[in-house]
Amino acid sequence: MGNRFQVKDRFADGAQYIDGQLRSGTSGRSQTIVNPATGEDVLTYELASPADVDAAVAAAKRAFPAWAAATPGERSDALHRLAAVLAEQAEDFAYAESLQCGKPIKLSTGFDVPGTIDNTAFFAGAARQLQGQAAAEYSGDHTSYVRREAIGVVGSIAPWNYPLQMAAWKILPAIAAGNTIVLKPAELTPLTSLMFAQAAKDAGLPDGVVNIVTGAGRDAGEHLVGHPDVVMTSFTGSTAVGKRVAEIATATVKRLHLELGGKAPFLVFDDADLEAAAHGAVAASLINTGQDCTAATRAYVQRPLHDAFVARVAELMESVRLGDPFDPATDLGPLVSHAQRDRVAGFVERARGYATVVTGGEIPGGELAEGAYYRPTLVSGAAQDSEVVQSEIFGPVLVVLPFDTDDEGIELANDTPYGLAASAWSRDVYRAGRATREIKAGCVWVNDHIPIISEMPHGGYKASGFGKDMSAYSFEEYTQVKHVMYDNTAVAAKDWHRTIFGDRI
Repeated sequence: MGNRFQVKDRFADGAQYIDGQLRSGTSGRSQTIVNPATGEDVLTYELASPADVDAAVAAAKRAFPAWAAATPGERSDALHRLAAVLAEQAEDFAYAESLQCGKPIKLSTGFDVPGTIDNTAFFAGAARQLQGQAAAEYSGDHTSYVRREAIGVVGSIAPWNYPLQMAAWKILPAIAAGNTIVLKPAELTPLTSLMFAQAAKDAGLPDGVVNIVTGAGRDAGEHLVGHPDVVMTSFTGSTAVGKRVAEIATATVKRLHLELGGKAPFLVFDDADLEAAAHGAVAASLINTGQDCTAATRAYVQRPLHDAFVARVAELMESVRLGDPFDPATDLGPLVSHAQRDRVAGFVERARGYATVVTGGEIPGGELAEGAYYRPTLVSGAAQDSEVVQSEIFGPVLVVLPFDTDDEGIELANDTPYGLAASAWSRDVYRAGRATREIKAGCVWVNDHIPIISEMPHGGYKASGFGKDMSAYSFEEYTQVKHVMYDNTAVAAKDWHRTIFGDRI
């Protein structure tokens, strides 16, 4: 990774970024970032207090009028410069992301960082496309058109599984549309969010446009969501916490965007390419050590292929290489923390009472014992209503269940509270097409599972939330739609005035 920067030196001034400067939190409580691969401390910093949130919101509010008044071209140019800065600093971003999360470096360098750069370049272009409906005389006597306007200060909360990408997904559409933002990253993984804000300053974005407060959810997070000067909240995280965010936001009549949990089905019909489906299932269930809300978690396999699918997936899972995240040969890193690893292990241990752990289900020993590692795990024989099938595990665990008819497979795929992502595997275009229509999820892949692109929206159905990240659709979240209507008649006494003046017109 070349010359790695020293985290403690880089963030010596603190882990809050307010009005263009790093500063220390004032809560009186500290948080330690831990390398989950080794258990070693990376950085101890002071958490944000409600007063720090107030300062960040005030900075964003001061910056808003000038930033909102900038032309689309000016905001576009700033984001193009930001994409260039991110590309120049790509190695540092990849290092920091793997250090704080335990991601294999090949994931950080091949997915997280280039995906973020691409998102930035996309929104640099999209900033010039903030268009309303074309002018027309819909009433006959008036010309109407629609403006899209920035809404103000956005207060967003991002999760720990993709800290850099989630920060970008929150920040970019908001500022491209002319808003300013205060982002609260997860306390475990704030490094790349802070670096993103610093990169924005390096690119010439005005101070106060992007602010980062790193604090506890009940202190900094809830205060940010409820702040009277915050006009919109975007939250990505668990459905349980999302409900609490919604309660607070509703009390202050804020615009709300929620991207919540997932339990993605992986539906394999009996005419599918078995080898493709098995490889796809392993990759899609293990990406980011399974800490992905769109990860394949429930594989429903039509009975003629079921046993062969289980055997091949188990074989492939057993070939996955766990190890040092900074070793390019490593396939799977640790979970984000020992607490998360133990939570995942608890799901699997309870499942042993009603299902079969085909492979995995172990905390490795030896040189990996100090890290938060867990072996890739395949479970079969679980009932549809069991915990391991219905609950979001957020780890490297795939459950396989059989089905008989196409009707049954689609019904099972829809049989959870969630609806974020899904995939269907078939060589039959009509069969696959039916699955894409009838599966209730915000994204349905056909003969693949996981790829995302900046041009297309990401968001869920049902308990997976509402609203879209990425794509031009995200501007529907971050802009106010205004109807403007001009009278074209120059007539003082209009015909509709008869409703008031009657025959006196």
